[in-house]
Amino acid sequence: MNKKKLIGLYILAGVLILAAAGYYWYYQKSREAAGINALEQAGDSADDLSKRAAQGVLPSINPQLNPMENAPDTNPVSKTNPFSGIKINPFK
Repeated sequence: MNKKKLIGLYILAGVLILAAAGYYWYYQKSREAAGINALEQAGDSADDLSKRAAQGVLPSINPQLNPMENAPDTNPVSKTNPFSGIKINPFK
C-alpha cells in the first residue's frame, strides 16, 4: 500500500474518532441538561397542582385565632385531688 494512502487513512480514522467523541460528549451534555430541566418542570408542576387542588377547598386559617382561649376548666380531677395541697419535701 502506498505510504500517502496509509497516512491519509490514519488521519481519516483520527478525524472520525474525534468526531464520534465530540458527538458523544455533546449527547451526554444535552441529556444531562434535559434531565435537569425535566426535574425542575416536574417540581414546578407538582407545586402548581397542589396549589390548584387546595384552592377553594381548604378554609383560611388565622394563626392568631384560638377558639379555646377563654374555655372553662372542665377537668373534674383538678378540683377533687386530695393531694394537691401537701408539701412534698418537709425539709425546705
